[in-house]
Amino acid sequence: MSLLVFDIGGQGVKYAIWQNNELIEKSSFKTPDNWESLQEELFNVYEQLKNKAEITGVAFSCPGSVDNKAGVINGISAVPYVHGFKIVEAWEKLFNLPVTMENDANAAALAELGYGVAKDYQNVAFMIIGSGIGGAVAMNGELVKGRHLFAGEFGYMLMDDTNTLSNLASSLLQISRYNENNSEDRIENGLELFNLAESGHAEAQAIVDNIFDSLARGIYNLSLVIDPELIAIGGGISVREDIVDQLTKRTKLLLEKQGASEIKPNIQVCHFFNDANLIGAAVNFERTITL
Repeated sequence: MSLLVFDIGGQGVKYAIWQNNELIEKSSFKTPDNWESLQEELFNVYEQLKNKAEITGVAFSCPGSVDNKAGVINGISAVPYVHGFKIVEAWEKLFNLPVTMENDANAAALAELGYGVAKDYQNVAFMIIGSGIGGAVAMNGELVKGRHLFAGEFGYMLMDDTNTLSNLASSLLQISRYNENNSEDRIENGLELFNLAESGHAEAQAIVDNIFDSLARGIYNLSLVIDPELIAIGGGISVREDIVDQLTKRTKLLLEKQGASEIKPNIQVCHFFNDANLIGAAVNFERTITL
């Protein structure tokens, strides 16, 4: 069995073929700004890859609150046009194949629980940092989705009167804020922002410092509310060599300040980095569909 797998993000759509428990033919395209263009791009990928393998199904990792039973994406995300209609039905008509979808953070969690950093843990909080901030919670080795399918949506946590964790720590919004004040020195992605900070750019340094502080506050909250065995960090920021040290140090300071120093957060980076959502989409398909 070979699956065509997609990971829809706010800035890009990654795709690959899942075959013999590995990803092949990996590539990506820029996320279109409308539904019709997305459909066209997705089908073009299928047409390009259908001769590379015998594709028997299509699996998606998606932003938002994914209702698998209804085949609908609820909530809000950086890709607003995928919400509020029977999207699985539309994709099944497009490909004429079985289609499954899972929330992007839940997909990453499935990959890590099955094959990655969380395979030896039962109670895990996953924080996936990208265009927004998603998350997932596993208890006793199984995903917890919650009554309204919002379990793990850590990006919605209010950090002050108006700002959520996603507002303060997601790369997309921080890049926009930097570009507002630097119209002649614009940047396109988080890598450029962190590189500028490392080169000594004062404003970039302040933004990066605030990202780390905001993430540490979020992890502080998770440590006290869930008390997981492991907090797994995924998404684009997870490739940074200093991410575990920065978040561990800052979270410990917050815990000590509030008299909770006995809590020792175990923060680790997800094993699959940017491939986690694609692998998790495939794992979800295999758990859902019997061909």
